Amino acid sequence: MNLPLLGERAVDWVANAVERRLRSDNFIVANQTPHAVILQRGLLSVRAYDRPQTPTVPVGGRAMPVSPRCHGVPILLVPPLAANSLNFDLLPNRSLVRYLSAQGYRVYLADWGDPDDDHSHLGLADYTTRMLPEAIAAVRQHSSESELTLMGYCMGGLFCLIYGGWSHDPDVRNIVTIASPIDYYQMGVAGRLAKLMHHPLRLAARYVPFSLDDIDPRWLRIPGWASATVFKLTNPLGVVQSYVDLLMNLWDRDYVTEYQTQAKWFNDMHDYPGGIVQDFVIRVGLANQMARGRLRLGKDEHALFDRIDCALLAIAGKTDRIVTTAAARRVLDIVASQDKDFMICPGGHAGVFAGREAPDTTWAFAADWLSSRSTPRPRRRPVAKATPQAAVRKKSTSSARKRRGASKGMA
Repeated sequence: MNLPLLGERAVDWVANAVERRLRSDNFIVANQTPHAVILQRGLLSVRAYDRPQTPTVPVGGRAMPVSPRCHGVPILLVPPLAANSLNFDLLPNRSLVRYLSAQGYRVYLADWGDPDDDHSHLGLADYTTRMLPEAIAAVRQHSSESELTLMGYCMGGLFCLIYGGWSHDPDVRNIVTIASPIDYYQMGVAGRLAKLMHHPLRLAARYVPFSLDDIDPRWLRIPGWASATVFKLTNPLGVVQSYVDLLMNLWDRDYVTEYQTQAKWFNDMHDYPGGIVQDFVIRVGLANQMARGRLRLGKDEHALFDRIDCALLAIAGKTDRIVTTAAARRVLDIVASQDKDFMICPGGHAGVFAGREAPDTTWAFAADWLSSRSTPRPRRRPVAKATPQAAVRKKSTSSARKRRGASKGMA
């Protein structure tokens, strides 16, 4: 037994334990990739990341060469709501934004901010028909490219699909979803319960002058700590094991840094606005409208997923206990895309996106898949300077009229 080494580790163990207790932020190394904020409007902000200035970037335990290639179609990363956007730039050697930049992509990130009581009214329509279009317009203006790729994790993937089905935006070149729940009825116990409750609740609504839509969204807001607790309860043994591993490796500063940074992702979750909770419970959950291909966003607004015809890649986690592979795979059935792929990668709900294996599996597959789909097509219209809603909806309305005319002719 090497007593001097044990003594040194014991000192380091105590020093790290004290510092972690008193100054835990010293161990946080997320959000270190250089970037510029190109839009700040209310809760929403958009970041543009710099290209690496070094010949290599760290990925896991290796140095990955920075590609000299520059793909023409930029990528807008779309995060979920509860999870902090730092998970896209989690660690210096496990950063999706840095990885994609090194692969030659121009990378942008939408940040939904930290909602509070004043934002309880925000629902799906606010994020997908107002805020996301604003982020897309900012990316188009900054990049001088009309085409772009949307890549979303979990609920962020749903936002990408809902925007595509609502706007019918012809310049969304690709959509990539990672661990995104499309078929809620396939999501374990919660999904089976929602399926059982759907028809009885619809029947009751015929005779009771009250519906879930009548509830004040302020009463439905879910605090960030509650989301963090539910997330941990999906794998309680894993949480205990991770803490035991921390105690065994507390002498190793690099280990503590990685643990503490990831803990910030899991512990410091944002609130879910009540409007989002209301929409998800009623439309995405009980009615399972995503899986049916038509999601209601308002009185006269719908997202029609059979209008999505861009290239589509859906990725699911092999051991994901929150979004099952069946729930994620359903997207292939609701879109009209001819170019579409589904991939199962190692990891649970968090691991498939930002775990140790993600750079060599999920990230590598997505980057390779996008490579041949990121050459800009000849421009047919000027680059959008503002939210593309009006122009896009005008085109979709014209197309709808043509289809109606054709249907009448066939009749």
